[in-house]
Amino acid sequence: MASNQASSKKRKNKGLGDNNKRKKKHQDLSDVRELGQQLLSSRAHINNLPLLLNFLNPASSSPPEFILESILSLQSFFTPLLPQLPSSSAKPSEDPESIYLTWVRSKFDEFVQFLIQLSVSPTLAEEALREVVVDTLMECVKDGNAGKFHSSIYHKFIHTMVYSIEEADTLLNLLVSKYFKYFDVCYFTYISLEKLIRTLDVNQCSDVRSESADSENESLARASGEVLIRIIHNVISKIPPFEQLGDKTEFEMWNASGENSFSSVIVQRFTCVLNFLYLCCILGVFNKDSKTETKKIKGTEGNLGKVKKSSNDVPSSAIISKKMKLKFSKTWMAFLTLPLPIDVYKEVLATLHQAVIPYLSNPILLCDFLTRSYDIGGVISVMALSGLFILMTEHGLEYPNLYVKLYALLKPSIFIAKHRAKFFELLDSCLKSSLLPAYLAASFAKKLSRLALTVPPSGGLVITALIHNLLRRHPSINCLVHQEEKDQTTKDVTSIKPGIDHFNNEETDLLKTNAMRSSLWEVDTLRHHYCPPVSRFVLSLENDLTVRSKTTEVAIKDFSSGSYATIFRDEMRRRVKQVPLAFYKAIPTSLFSESDFVGWTFQSEEQKQ
Repeated sequence: MASNQASSKKRKNKGLGDNNKRKKKHQDLSDVRELGQQLLSSRAHINNLPLLLNFLNPASSSPPEFILESILSLQSFFTPLLPQLPSSSAKPSEDPESIYLTWVRSKFDEFVQFLIQLSVSPTLAEEALREVVVDTLMECVKDGNAGKFHSSIYHKFIHTMVYSIEEADTLLNLLVSKYFKYFDVCYFTYISLEKLIRTLDVNQCSDVRSESADSENESLARASGEVLIRIIHNVISKIPPFEQLGDKTEFEMWNASGENSFSSVIVQRFTCVLNFLYLCCILGVFNKDSKTETKKIKGTEGNLGKVKKSSNDVPSSAIISKKMKLKFSKTWMAFLTLPLPIDVYKEVLATLHQAVIPYLSNPILLCDFLTRSYDIGGVISVMALSGLFILMTEHGLEYPNLYVKLYALLKPSIFIAKHRAKFFELLDSCLKSSLLPAYLAASFAKKLSRLALTVPPSGGLVITALIHNLLRRHPSINCLVHQEEKDQTTKDVTSIKPGIDHFNNEETDLLKTNAMRSSLWEVDTLRHHYCPPVSRFVLSLENDLTVRSKTTEVAIKDFSSGSYATIFRDEMRRRVKQVPLAFYKAIPTSLFSESDFVGWTFQSEEQKQ
């Protein structure tokens, strides 16, 4: 009985304790809100400013609702004062107003620093609140420099984002979805990345935190060199590409979006935090008064949204596009000087000809990077061929060793490579010119025909197509189809040594391969290939390819990505006119007939009985 009363009393006291904690929590939140209201109402409460800033310090581990309320109050306080604040490096005069504004400026810098630290803080679990922090930070970037884009704040934010391993992708997704559509944001992103790359010492980057790290980098995880390069590549590749725009095109600038309008700032801020406020109300974080204020915010949002936005005079589109190209080029050229990991290296080469070369101010600057990549050999050379081919055909690059390196890439492994389709199309394009010397075209034709003996059936198809186009484009090498020894008719047939091929398959100098003295006997063997599509396709070479009016070139892209699966699907779809069938005039009753084995009878036990 006594124990029951003690336990009930303990539960009662526990319930009262929970109620007191809940009441204290509401009281604390109302105190934070009151601090903000007092700060906005009069200068007499300016000492509330450090108190509100303390809630934003990641080291204080403030609840999310405290952080949100502090951000709302502090942004409302700083935004009207930003045009009056001096620069961060300005020294105050003896005037009390100057001393006050300088002190407010130092607190604004502290406010920005806390926002940057909060944006990458792993303890900030609510993604909606992180988005509010980033939006507030971008508002400071727009308004914190007397109406101009505050590049210093944005550079610190990008620097912190790159060095934060855990939150880099989240912050990058926010920038891509909301801010990379603005031209000035992309422009200063390139500037920040270039500065970061120029000062990046990959060899000294380690997973261990630096002992002499300052307060700015204390909360950031030290990433290894390869991780940093991957993050930088992820950022630079997510910036949307720009086109050569006409003079009538208007660029959308973040710095010109609704500045000089305090109401527009409030609209953007309330739009960002509205969902978070609703969530807090549902979870019971705020009290009834807070819910009422949220409804008021929802009602005033429509009225504030009607405020007209003013736009600044921006330079002409030609000047902006030229400056953007210059920063784009500098950033990419600086990035390509880094020791790229092999996966980033391949990804860069795969997209370089589409995502980078068309937007460079001078694409010839890539010739050193592409030629070094082309000289490496293997898959790297195959992937570098696309960019190198564009520089040669569209930008006048001279690369004498192109065909020597291209000839060296013709190995059996290329026919099972991932990027073989693009390689074979570029190989066909490189051999398209009718001005190529006969020995060069003959060397490629002979090399390909020799590879046809060892490659899969899909490789035999693409080799036949390439040789078909070579013979049609270069009539001077049609002698390779059937060529005999010059003195074969004069000497005795028994004295001729059969099976001699003058072609040197191991020779790397195209002039010394002796391909013009050989013949395409390997292609003739493909007529008896075990795969029917290969043997059928080889028959096309029996036509007179020198008559260009009666023949056409074969599209390499139809065969370049072939495999066993594609050949099987094509054969299954192919309609066969005649199919051999087993035909019997009468249904057989036994496996063998008695006439096949004289003296033997094939009857079951039932038939005998």
